[in-house]
Amino acid sequence: MRRRQFITLIGGAAAAWPLAARAQPDRVQHIAVLIGAQTQDDPDAQASIAAFRQALQQLGWTDGRSVRIDTRWAGSNANDIDKFAAELVALAPDVILASGTAAMGPLLNATRTVPIVFVNVADAVGAGFVDSLARLGGNATGFIAFEYSISAKWVELLKQTAPSVTRAAVLRDPAITAGIGQFAVIQSVAPSVGMEVSSINVRDAGEIERAVTAFARYLNGGLIVTSSALAVFHRELIIALAARHKLPSIYYRRLYVTSGGLISYGYNLLDQYRRAAGYINRILKGEKPADLPVQTPTKYELAINLKTAKTLGLTMPDKLLALADEVIE
Repeated sequence: MRRRQFITLIGGAAAAWPLAARAQPDRVQHIAVLIGAQTQDDPDAQASIAAFRQALQQLGWTDGRSVRIDTRWAGSNANDIDKFAAELVALAPDVILASGTAAMGPLLNATRTVPIVFVNVADAVGAGFVDSLARLGGNATGFIAFEYSISAKWVELLKQTAPSVTRAAVLRDPAITAGIGQFAVIQSVAPSVGMEVSSINVRDAGEIERAVTAFARYLNGGLIVTSSALAVFHRELIIALAARHKLPSIYYRRLYVTSGGLISYGYNLLDQYRRAAGYINRILKGEKPADLPVQTPTKYELAINLKTAKTLGLTMPDKLLALADEVIE
């Protein structure tokens, strides 16, 4: 081939490159998902992931076509959470969705560069995940479950629901900042409604059962179940113990009430997953996590199980029923 012909051929091919590039389909984006403290067969977790996928699809991202989603379910085993966090980061995803405080620590230990969007985290600042809610200073952003002041509302609602309760056992995880913060608020408010409080750790099933059983030996008791991954993992046991010992109980999520718990006041987790899809959409289109402020819940929901109230011999105040977002009969 003559030199002039070769140059002409190369020049023509180079001119065609931008057109060819435009003709190619967009690169399939990669989302990693780490679910802390729940297993794949957990209906609550499945509903959350379904809401997330649906929201993504509405934004134009379809799993298997425009995006690939790799999910790991960590359960309550800390070693599994660490392993899965490292495993997902090694896949070099474009963004990671993290559910729960238990998932966030290991992910941030594994990467400070891959964007992370979190949901179902109680205290992102106290846990060190972000510098502040507005000025993040890192690779993570997302949606917190509540502000600590809501813990005072749990005390008030329990007293309104069951006026005879003068003792409350607070189920919490002392190993996380949220467990300490929630209990501190409850302790400060309880005397104003004539209530004494003590704590029960939720580290394992045996400890929970022994402690609740011992607490229930004395009259006028109730339970306050605070936010933690372990409380979700052991929720069936906690609800069963409350029923067995006839302990009026308040929970931080509707999930417990639909499973037989008495009353709950808290955030909507499905809404957080939907909103997280919006943040992930923006990150995949080029925005940085540090430019997306951490958001608090837009609404707290009150749910009441009248069937459980009847079993406990309680009559729900009309005012409370009128305020409820959901009443299960």
